Amino acid sequence: MNTRTIMPKVAAILFFIISIVSCQEDFNTIGSDIIGDGSLLSQLDNTKTVVAYSRKLAPVQTNIIPVSQLGVFNDGTFGKSSISFLTQLQMETPNVIFGDSIGHEITLDSVMLYIPYYNQNTTEDGVTSYTLDSVYGASPINISINESNYFLRDLDPNSNFQDPQLYYSNQADLFEANLLQNELVTEITDFVPSPEGYEIINRDTSTDGSTQIDTTIIAPGIRVALSNDYFQEKILDKEGAPELSNDNNFKDYFRGLYFKVNSDTEDGNLLIFNPELATITLYYNFLRADVDSSGDPVLDDDGNAVIDTIYNNYILRFGGINLNVFDNELTPEIAAAIANPNTLEGDETLYLRGGDGIMTVINLFGEDVDSNGVADELEVLRDQEWIIDDARLKFYIDQNKVTGGNIEPERISIYNINNSTVLADYFLDPTSSNLPEDAITNHLGKIERDTDNNGVSYTMNLTHHISNLINKDSTNVSLGLMTSQNVLLNGFQKLDTLLNPNQELPTIKTVQRSSVISHEGTVLYGNNTLNEDKKLVLEIYYTEPN
Repeated sequence: MNTRTIMPKVAAILFFIISIVSCQEDFNTIGSDIIGDGSLLSQLDNTKTVVAYSRKLAPVQTNIIPVSQLGVFNDGTFGKSSISFLTQLQMETPNVIFGDSIGHEITLDSVMLYIPYYNQNTTEDGVTSYTLDSVYGASPINISINESNYFLRDLDPNSNFQDPQLYYSNQADLFEANLLQNELVTEITDFVPSPEGYEIINRDTSTDGSTQIDTTIIAPGIRVALSNDYFQEKILDKEGAPELSNDNNFKDYFRGLYFKVNSDTEDGNLLIFNPELATITLYYNFLRADVDSSGDPVLDDDGNAVIDTIYNNYILRFGGINLNVFDNELTPEIAAAIANPNTLEGDETLYLRGGDGIMTVINLFGEDVDSNGVADELEVLRDQEWIIDDARLKFYIDQNKVTGGNIEPERISIYNINNSTVLADYFLDPTSSNLPEDAITNHLGKIERDTDNNGVSYTMNLTHHISNLINKDSTNVSLGLMTSQNVLLNGFQKLDTLLNPNQELPTIKTVQRSSVISHEGTVLYGNNTLNEDKKLVLEIYYTEPN
């Protein structure tokens, strides 16, 4: 056997096999760290610059939102907030005939306002019990309901009627100046929400002329009687008139109702509700001669016509334009703290409050000293080509500055201020199909609480966002942090930037819709705090490719 000719071939084959194995080992090492089998531990970098500061928002758009608020709320930290409500009404049926074509006289029995609460219910032994949802506080408030003479437009004339008309949280003075004098529909004093449902008595006339009575139970809500005289004149007396002939005429004739709230104390109660489920029901009856199948009058034994009492109802819905206005009495301490934020180095303390509130701006990776359009720290990371295993911002709650417990926001949210979009991690979160309280929890972590039920921290997972910045050259945008009532309620509301409260700061044009309906607030440690254990930092866990 010629070993000199065999050995070079064997050596070449062995070299090829070793090369394949080495490459395979290297590939598996990097890949296994991504899926977390522990073969190569991630390294931590928490040295990158984070600058965070808080700002008072400009007035926020409050129409074109699927839910509305009404009431007074005080969390003991930010101060008292009173939220009033303006709504259009829509006819259930245009050009309605309330009685019959013969025109029998109509008697209005009652008019009932009903705004149902969100609730969860259970039924046992035929008895339904309700647990209220999205109802906060239990101190009494007063609600006055006035007819509004302000015409709410669907489209903005300044856009040649191409864009929706926007209404803002600071327009209370405008709406209240257009309330019709002496048109107080009703006033509800010392109102406190109750979890009790309502028993409704329904009357109907059967084919034999007898009156059938049955009862139903409806869910808890604001349910109060309104003025019969007012709705007799406003609605029933207009039967056949142009005002009720179509929806546009009606909106111009009856321009809406304004619910103004106040409380005699610093506390109150607040509800978040679906306005499309709110109604005003007119219960009425009229007399009608009974007829047989031939259309002839039915006579009794004395030869008199049999007269039936016909019971009916007519519904007005809150299905048009709905909006809120805010009266926030921000505490002087917080107002002073956010008046002049440190936009270069960040603040010691960060503030968040929903509604017409306060947000926190977050900038990552420091300055762009060489002015090439990319922060210098981010340039270094891009050169290193790290594989990002995990990246997060952890916000510690300053328990000395908040009233803890259930009034703390369960969720906060983060978004791209520059482009008014959520981050990549939002869409890639595997919990997105869960119910709102447990959805998007990988990206937007729920509040962590201590044994006393007081909030400790929130964690925002930004792994995909940071990976895209480093490995896909995505734009390093400013991030906005806000409280959230429902993280699944996507979309954005505009701010009235013409009334930017601080023209020296960059203009923020939109905020997340879920924050506008959030009444809660919290106080967090910032990146510039002296408390090193609770300082806001960006933690990046990474693997260096071989």
